[in-house]
Amino acid sequence: MKTNPPIRVGIIGATGYTALEAARLLQSHPGAELVAATSRADEGKPLAEIHPSLAGRCSVAIETFDAESIAAKCDVVMCCLPHGASAETVRQLVDTGVRVIDFSADFRLSSLEVYEKWYGVKHPWPERIGNVAYGMPEFFAAEIAKADVVANPGCYPTSAILPLAPLVKAGLVECDDIIIDSKSGVSGAGRSAKVATLYCETNESIAAYGVGTHRHGPEIDDLVHRIAGSEVSTIFTPHLTPMDRGILSTIYVRPKSASADAVMQCWQEAYRDHPFVSPVDHLPATKHVAGTNFVQMSVRVSGDRLVLVCVIDNLAKGASGAAIQNMNVMFGLEQTIGLN
Repeated sequence: MKTNPPIRVGIIGATGYTALEAARLLQSHPGAELVAATSRADEGKPLAEIHPSLAGRCSVAIETFDAESIAAKCDVVMCCLPHGASAETVRQLVDTGVRVIDFSADFRLSSLEVYEKWYGVKHPWPERIGNVAYGMPEFFAAEIAKADVVANPGCYPTSAILPLAPLVKAGLVECDDIIIDSKSGVSGAGRSAKVATLYCETNESIAAYGVGTHRHGPEIDDLVHRIAGSEVSTIFTPHLTPMDRGILSTIYVRPKSASADAVMQCWQEAYRDHPFVSPVDHLPATKHVAGTNFVQMSVRVSGDRLVLVCVIDNLAKGASGAAIQNMNVMFGLEQTIGLN
């Protein structure tokens, strides 16, 4: 049963996979209600027609974006637009007084120069770069609670920051020699048609992409630095795998003197009060967290390296589940509500 009054939620850019996941999660959230959804096309169509899995559970219809109209009916808006297009929309919404959780990369980085270099666009709201709460409650809950804009984390960065940041902060690993090998399900590439994500291209295949050029690399380095206080240098390589959803990141670090037991102890202390992050003894797999907001991480020794393994669901903790968690923090609810 919904609480009274529920948090009124809008979704901008409602036709993609992250929007679908957010809408799905909101249907079972006892303290929130999806009241608006927008798209550049499909005006007037039921959202359940765009996403048939919502049939019988969602009565919201697609409307054309108008900041004043959306703000009048919403307490918080989840903006699921791509980078570049998102920032101006977020600014319009914030100017009306409504709070925003932005799924794009437009507000994640702390440097305008780094953002414009890696994303190749001029930022339309540059004064907010470095002045937006990063949506990882495990480290930034106090900022999120009072924020007008929350930058929802990238999916790959989530799977790297959570295992790395406590170890770097504790001084357990070398900061200048970190290798991150990440594998993602195809939903991470979005719902629009692309040759690289066609069934015949991805089925029975695995492929690296964005080697040395993927935009999540600087986000990982930036956020580990912000959390841990030490600059890091990482080599990040993403891969596309033939599964719908999930990310597995294997991270190779050089210990300063730390053992696997010391790593586990560090994680346990860092995440003792954070319900979604679980250090585990077994080697985690993406199916262990599929469809959930949970994170599993483990560690092994290989030669002179420690091997960290972390799994998340890219559409949940890597996107929409994190957004629900952030919404809960913003409105003073328990982080787990609607996510168990």
